[in-house]
Amino acid sequence: MFKVNEDYLNLRGSYLFSTIAKKVAAYKEENPGKDIISLGIGDVTRPLCPVIIKALHDATDEMSKQETFRGYAPDLGYEFLRSAVAENDYRKRGCNVDKDEIFISDGAKSDSGNIQEIFSKDNRVAVCDPVYPVYVDTNVMAGRTGEFDEEKMQWKNVIYMPCTRENGFSPDIPDNTPDIIYICSPNNPTGTAMKKDQLQKWVDYANEKKAVIIFDAAYEAYISEDDVPHSIYECEGARTCAIELHSFSKNAGFTGVRLGYTVIPKDLKDEKGNMLHSLWARRHGTKYNGAPYIQQRAGEAVYSEKGQQEIRGLVSYYMENAKTILSGLKECGYEVYGGVNAPYIWLKTPEGMSSWDFFDRMLTGANVVGTPGSGFGPSGEGYFRLTAFGTHENTKEALERIRRLG
Repeated sequence: MFKVNEDYLNLRGSYLFSTIAKKVAAYKEENPGKDIISLGIGDVTRPLCPVIIKALHDATDEMSKQETFRGYAPDLGYEFLRSAVAENDYRKRGCNVDKDEIFISDGAKSDSGNIQEIFSKDNRVAVCDPVYPVYVDTNVMAGRTGEFDEEKMQWKNVIYMPCTRENGFSPDIPDNTPDIIYICSPNNPTGTAMKKDQLQKWVDYANEKKAVIIFDAAYEAYISEDDVPHSIYECEGARTCAIELHSFSKNAGFTGVRLGYTVIPKDLKDEKGNMLHSLWARRHGTKYNGAPYIQQRAGEAVYSEKGQQEIRGLVSYYMENAKTILSGLKECGYEVYGGVNAPYIWLKTPEGMSSWDFFDRMLTGANVVGTPGSGFGPSGEGYFRLTAFGTHENTKEALERIRRLG
């Protein structure tokens, strides 16, 4: 009889956001008619920009004609999109990234989960704590994390790097040397971001230790401060130690369209000289048939002059929400972080209240949904994440409810 991969059996509970969805659904069933406002999941709420809609329609019209019909996409993605990415996201920022080092995909979440396949099972993984759950769970699936320590509430073979208010929510160099280092900046869930000198420290460390950094730049479009890098390749030496993940979901509202890309420089090699670029290209070509032509044309439109103008308006809309949440919570007496370079606000729960207790209080007392910090790792306990991806109206109403809750 067949057997399942036992590494999957080591996964604990359900995925964080699935748990939240079940709790909210149960509450709604017990309290029909309640108006619930969700500031929990990081999903966009604004319609796609007009320039994106036009690109999607134009590409669909192309697909209806024999002479312009498109089938499978090229392994790395269409040249028109890779060239637009290389020019706008890298050359204009002084970064040395070639278009054939860019792999177009259906999103950063998939890539962050799949990229670990090309690494040996005995590599030691380091994650910022709190951490985006996908980084850890996919390494559990790969059998890289060891047993779960119930007392510490963490995986024994994962190096957790606490990001707390004491260190400005920026990780310190760990005592144990990792082989794979996950960094997300601007960060999900804390909403904080690394300065360039802080990120350069990690690049230098990774090169010294022959480690690789998997850098998640999904929220770079929300950066407002000049000394916060949009790409790890703004740091000297990053081409020999870093992989970068990008998403169109949050900057262009593509959560329902699905498009992203991963950069793997050809300079990035393991101790035996194996090029990670070649390995990922082999994996990409074998397991993936490419993002659809229609989506890739929409991605190209993001980089047009009109596209950039409309995208800035979209980002500005959500960051106005972030300011509303940040200022409103401060007025209510909460200790809050983030909301400047990212659409997330990280608030300290009231003294003595766990993050799940605070979730219940917010849901039942204010009919507002957020995300318990403990779901992001041990250092997330005692914190709570709110997103700025709602509408202006819902965001303001949610803050008014929280004020009344006291």
